[in-house]
Amino acid sequence: MRTIRNGLVLALGITMTALGATACGGGGDETPPAAGPNEHVDLTLATFTEFGYEALIPEYERLHPNIKITHRKTGQGGPYHEELVTKLAAGSGLADVTALEEGHLSDFLDKGSKFNDLSKIGPADASPDRWLSWKYDAAKTKDGKVIGYGTDIGPLAMCYRKDMFKAAGLPDDPEAVKPLFATWDSYFAAGADFVKKSNGKAWFDSAAQNFNAMVNQLPEGYINKDDKLAVETNQGIKDAWTKVTDAVAKGESAKLTAFSNEWNTGFKQGAFATKVCPAWMLGVIKEQAGPENAGKWAVTAAFPGGGGNWGGSYLTVPTQSKHPKEAAELAAWLTAPEQQIKAFQAKGTFPSQVKALTDPALLSKTDDYFGGTKVGELFAEQAKKVQKPQYKGPGDGQIQENASSPALQAVEQGKSAADGWNQMVDAAKKITR
Repeated sequence: MRTIRNGLVLALGITMTALGATACGGGGDETPPAAGPNEHVDLTLATFTEFGYEALIPEYERLHPNIKITHRKTGQGGPYHEELVTKLAAGSGLADVTALEEGHLSDFLDKGSKFNDLSKIGPADASPDRWLSWKYDAAKTKDGKVIGYGTDIGPLAMCYRKDMFKAAGLPDDPEAVKPLFATWDSYFAAGADFVKKSNGKAWFDSAAQNFNAMVNQLPEGYINKDDKLAVETNQGIKDAWTKVTDAVAKGESAKLTAFSNEWNTGFKQGAFATKVCPAWMLGVIKEQAGPENAGKWAVTAAFPGGGGNWGGSYLTVPTQSKHPKEAAELAAWLTAPEQQIKAFQAKGTFPSQVKALTDPALLSKTDDYFGGTKVGELFAEQAKKVQKPQYKGPGDGQIQENASSPALQAVEQGKSAADGWNQMVDAAKKITR
């Protein structure tokens, strides 16, 4: 699960400038030779939050007696990526296999010379058809270099409170609610209806959470394919802003900041009726809503606009590695379907591999907390609805965290939608200047 991005703030912009100045130096065109079959190799693996690799690492070491793996695991994705940027600029200190979260991937794709091309040094069985095409393609640089093997994904569905729907006179069966979630227009219209029928209870948790999901569905994000800021020229972003802020004005938002203490408590207290729900969100809901709310939450295989992805990561092999061939083999093994199913069973990380999505172990996975729903089958269906990776240019993740989200929070606290828009635009310009 990759859920929290703490932002790379000013340090990222400064350090990435330094990286740009050195990106052409010390390139990765000359790959060190592979170790001999009996030669001892020490590899380091760096991840953040939960990848489900704890049992897989000793298994790999048993299969490869000459390899010893040191796992560097940290709890927070934001500080992890800040440190990664610093080490990338310094030219030392990175792990042989280094994980990148998809929301920060765009800040490294234009620094391709700092990473090995896995399509060239990786094993033959790690071919593009192992992954969903949009997952594989998202890790390609503009010149076609593949810098990462996909780990998990966050296909989007919609979660909702059955008891709150029923009390408001709305359908509450997972099949019956699908029309409410067909489009963003139908979703927000249902929300306005819910607010009226429930005496002012909130329809969703956070304007920013919905807005982020809407923007993630667009062909391009905050940065266009020319790597220019597109907040003011991308009509899809403006339309999403209008829809979300109109919903806020109608009282549909609980006005909570995602992952805050108040947001966590909101799950337990029934502070909102619906939740944008990537696969990893099920674990968050269960943890925060608690056992006393088991059976009240439901998840349905529907999402406004068809589908989308929010979350997931990649394993890269920086050119700093002294054992890139062995590192690529480890990354390929960890992202093979068989291992990703084991990671899913261990930590709930939803696999991105085509074969894994048809594995009986995944398709048969049910969740009693959500009424016994076949959650594996549901999210596999949602994953297949995603067609293409969104283009995210450098700074895209920072804009989401440090421009759009704060601006929407300001609107929820009383700022006009127009002034909030200007706040977001101004902040985005500062990030990308």
